[in-house]
Amino acid sequence: MKQLEVIYEDNSCMVINKPAGLAVQGGKGISLSLDNILAQTWPQRPLLVHRLDRDTSGLVLVAKTRTAAAGFSRLLGGKGAEGGAVIKRYLAVCKGKPDRPEGVIKADLAIRGAVKESETRYRLLSGGEEFSLLELELGTGRMHQIRRHLALIGNPVLGDDKYGDFNLNHTLRKTMKLHHLLLHASCLIIPETPDGLYLNITAPLPGYFQQFISGSISYEQSGM
Repeated sequence: MKQLEVIYEDNSCMVINKPAGLAVQGGKGISLSLDNILAQTWPQRPLLVHRLDRDTSGLVLVAKTRTAAAGFSRLLGGKGAEGGAVIKRYLAVCKGKPDRPEGVIKADLAIRGAVKESETRYRLLSGGEEFSLLELELGTGRMHQIRRHLALIGNPVLGDDKYGDFNLNHTLRKTMKLHHLLLHASCLIIPETPDGLYLNITAPLPGYFQQFISGSISYEQSGM
């Protein structure tokens, strides 16, 4: 498909590896978006069942039918069968490294005027004093949750122009050509799709992450 990398496809859905900088949905001031690209190929408007920030790369699930969209939406909302919650994992390169190698960030976030409980689990994969690579798993799905939580603990995502360390980002743009948010939706696990399938889909890190990762890393899905 033009401009898009399809990681997985069946009769009910498609999983796209979205590049950073591409908006998922069109709107005012957005000339190119994932749904517009899909609409050029599909006979009907694509049915987006979850979204990523424009600057976040990685896996996006798109349903092919309204029935499938309703089923996936229930699963993503935690309303599937017992033990059948959808797992979404991310990789991020952040400033410094957390005090502990793994943990849970619980911090209420203001979302459109309301305060919402929010939870993000993290695990340190590799890193030094300057940068570290984290694997993160959402316990809740609030707007900009990972970016906000990492900023709150003093380890903002590199390249984050909203919650990040602006002086550091400016320096890294000059010295290391940092031009992207270093946050990637790397893994999507669906224990049982509306068609009864088990899906465990991964997308490799974009190449521009590599110079910010310290040492040699062999990344494996952790089963956090």
